[in-house]
Amino acid sequence: MSITSASERVWFITGSSSGLGLDITRHVLSKGDIAVATLRKPEVLDELVAEYPKERLLVLKVDVTVHQDILDAFKKTKEVFGRIDVVVSNAGTGLLSEVEGTPDDVARALFDVNFWGSVHVLQEAVRFLRDENAPGKGGRVFQITSGMELVGFPGCGFYSATKHAIGGLAQSLAKEVDPAWNIKLTIIALGAFGTNAVNAMAKLPVHPAYVNPDLVVAKWRKAMIQSQSGVFDPTLTIKGDAAKAAGAIYRLSEVDAPPLRIPLGCVDLARGATKDFSDEVEKWASWSEGLDKDEYQN
Repeated sequence: MSITSASERVWFITGSSSGLGLDITRHVLSKGDIAVATLRKPEVLDELVAEYPKERLLVLKVDVTVHQDILDAFKKTKEVFGRIDVVVSNAGTGLLSEVEGTPDDVARALFDVNFWGSVHVLQEAVRFLRDENAPGKGGRVFQITSGMELVGFPGCGFYSATKHAIGGLAQSLAKEVDPAWNIKLTIIALGAFGTNAVNAMAKLPVHPAYVNPDLVVAKWRKAMIQSQSGVFDPTLTIKGDAAKAAGAIYRLSEVDAPPLRIPLGCVDLARGATKDFSDEVEKWASWSEGLDKDEYQN
């Protein structure tokens, strides 16, 4: 086991191969903390491994759709560093496809990564922080979701569904844990940041019923893809800097009383969604009047 000082926090990060996960890994290391970077292809981080000693960076092969991979990674982290201070459940993938045009097997595979993979990380994170860390030490857990958890986007129905699902489960989990365990869970709804996520997402052919270019979903597809070749340059329309988002998440890990949910880089989207829902609640509130059993009517 490596000897770690109390000032060095141990971060366990899933989806560290690229994008936000990689930026969080880099930021953690730049701050003098320890990173356990998990990803499907460890060789992707060979250059980063060459920069840092094994006492600072541990790279582990984890496919979040394989439950045993997750359990083994937490176990290995315990063996090497003795504890975990922060868990970032970040691994995920995208899908561009109309709801009607998405085969069941494709949708289920998406849920296997974005929902069930995250579920198993969260379950083991809570168990580890409670049972493996020193009694009462606890730790931080960040579940990364998306602005599409807050608002369903056309062409991204199943992706939005995975984010709705894991966001809802994480909220329930946060309310289940015993405060004495000192485990603080925050759900981060991430906005649009300049990563390779759009290039990496699966893109299914347009369903024949949705080829009309005037449809909202067709316009959204065009905005996502940018060209007939399917090459997307996120620097053209996306202003968010993923490295800065990683810095914000690091600072959030130092907040004594962190929020349960926070929109990061999608505040306007969150405000709009909240207002739209609030307006509809008030507009249609009267429809709930008189629905109680007769004996409970005033």
